[in-house]
Amino acid sequence: MNRTLLIGARWLSNIFRPEFMPVVGFVALFLFTYLNLLPWAYKLAVLFLIFLGTILLPRWTIFFWRRSRGWEAHLLRLRQNRYFPYLIYFLFYAFTLHILSRFHLPHYMSGILVGALLVQGSCAFINHWWKISIHCAGAGGVIGALSAYSFLFVFNPIGWLCLCILIAGLVGSSRMLLRQHDLWQVTAGTLLGVVCGFVGILI
Repeated sequence: MNRTLLIGARWLSNIFRPEFMPVVGFVALFLFTYLNLLPWAYKLAVLFLIFLGTILLPRWTIFFWRRSRGWEAHLLRLRQNRYFPYLIYFLFYAFTLHILSRFHLPHYMSGILVGALLVQGSCAFINHWWKISIHCAGAGGVIGALSAYSFLFVFNPIGWLCLCILIAGLVGSSRMLLRQHDLWQVTAGTLLGVVCGFVGILI
């Protein structure tokens, strides 16, 4: 296989990791909606808490847990070894959502974390029988959330939706090129993410 394609696939998989999606979602809200009128101190505080609770602390916890077991990083790719990482992310997401509730965020903001929790919980449940792609679920979650926001804020999302669908396709292709998932796992992950992202924002 072309080495350049493999390198590109690895880059895509690392850049569009599912745990980055809540931060990306809040950044988009703060930049492209009326929420850009909020004080910078408030926005930075919220972003810092989200970064801490959805990226930094879970990754540190999983890293030290893996080191304590003497595992190499690649062993976490095995389906049977994914339960603890799923649990850690789910607990930290739930804790972050609880902390942010003290900021009295409107539901369409906290809904980003609700959608992420639904993705984590659903993927953990399905993973018991089948290795669904959580990378694609994260990318699909962005599509679902964007669709939900188009209803809430009444705007035409076609341009942004095309971009998100293109990125989701690239992420799915990268996971298959790296032989982490097959077409069905990638497709199911994307569709699951779309549903979770949409439901998380609206309901």
